[in-house]
Amino acid sequence: MSGNTVFTGASKIDADGIVDDFWMLVHGDTIVQVGTGDAPAAASVIDLSGRTITPGFIDLHCHGGGGHAFDDGDDDIVAALATHRAHGTTRSVISLVSNPIAMLRDSLETVADLVEEDPLILGSHLEGPYLADARRGAHHPDHLREADAIELESLIEAARGTLCQVTLAPERPGALDAIDRLVAAGVVVAVGHTEADHATAREAFQRGATLLTHAFNAMAGIHHREPGPIVAAYADERVTLELILDGVHVHPDVVRSAFLAAPGRIALVTDAMAATGENDGDYRLGELNVSVRGGRALLSGTTTIAGSTLTQDEALRCAVRDASIDPVAAVAALTATPAHVLGLGERLGRLAPGYAADLVVLDGWDVEQVWAAGRRL
Repeated sequence: MSGNTVFTGASKIDADGIVDDFWMLVHGDTIVQVGTGDAPAAASVIDLSGRTITPGFIDLHCHGGGGHAFDDGDDDIVAALATHRAHGTTRSVISLVSNPIAMLRDSLETVADLVEEDPLILGSHLEGPYLADARRGAHHPDHLREADAIELESLIEAARGTLCQVTLAPERPGALDAIDRLVAAGVVVAVGHTEADHATAREAFQRGATLLTHAFNAMAGIHHREPGPIVAAYADERVTLELILDGVHVHPDVVRSAFLAAPGRIALVTDAMAATGENDGDYRLGELNVSVRGGRALLSGTTTIAGSTLTQDEALRCAVRDASIDPVAAVAALTATPAHVLGLGERLGRLAPGYAADLVVLDGWDVEQVWAAGRRL
C-alpha cells in the first residue's frame, strides 16, 4: 500500500456523528477507507491517540488576516490565507468589499488566477456593491450602486467561473433580476446588508437566493409584527444562515436560538479582516480606516463593527463553550454545511470515503495539526 497514509486512534467528529478509536486511510488527496479498531497497513502511520479530528474548516466569508487584506492583490491573499490555515481553515472563499467595478473585475481576475494554482481556494465572494446604504456597515458609501445587467455580466466574465457568491440587498432596483442572472450562472446569492422586509426577503429566496450574510448583522432584527429577513430565512429550508461567532457580533443565547430554529442550516464564518492574528492597531478595510482595540474591529471614530479578528477554531470554541452548541452541530456548521452551500457536499466537509483528505487535529478544542488534500500544512 505504498503511498498511503493511515490516521489512527482518534475520536472523530463530523456531521455524521462522533466515533471513537477511529482510523482513516488516505491515498493522495482523498480518503479511501475509514473504520474503527485495528487499522490497515499503510506506508505511513499517524497515531492520533488522545486527540480529536474533524474535517477541515471551510470559510465562506473572510476578507483577510495576518496584516493582509484580500483586496490588495495575490501576494496579500496568499499571506492572509496562511494565518487562517494555521487555525484549521483548509478551504476558503475570498471575500471582496465594495469597490469601483473596474477594481472588482481586477480582483476577480486575480482570484481566478489563484484558484488555478491552489485548489484550497474555492473562489471569490462579492460582498457588494449592490448593498443598502443604510446597512452598509464597513462598505464605502461611494461604491454602493444599483445592479446593472451589463456591469454584472462583466463581473461574471472576469471571474472565469470562480465567482462563488454574491451578497446583495434584494430591495434595491435591479437586484431581483440580478439574482436570476447569478443563479443561472451557478453563483450562490446571499441576502445581506439589507433593508429588506420579510416579504422582500421571501421573494429573494423564491428567486433563488440561498444564503443570509452574517445573520442579525446589517439587517433588521426580529420584531413580532415585522419579522424581517431572519425569520424568512428560518422558514425556508433551502436557506443557510451565516453567523459570526466571536462573542461580539451575536450574543451566545441568540446563536443557540438560531441553531434550534434552523438545524443543519447554520454556517459559521469569520468575516475576518487584516488584523486577524495581529496586534491591536489601525488597519484598512477597502478604503476605510479600522481601529482594533481588544481584538474588536470598528470603523475608526465610530461604533460600527468592521468585520472581525476571528479564526474558525475560535468560532468552534465559542460555539461549544459559550453557546452550548452540540459538538456535532458545531463542527457541521464549519464543515458540511458550508460545503453544501457551495454545492460541494459530496467532496468536502466529512471524514468519509471519497471525500477530500482535509482534517484538523484538535487537542481539546485547540488546533494541533492541519492537513489539506492529504498534505500537512
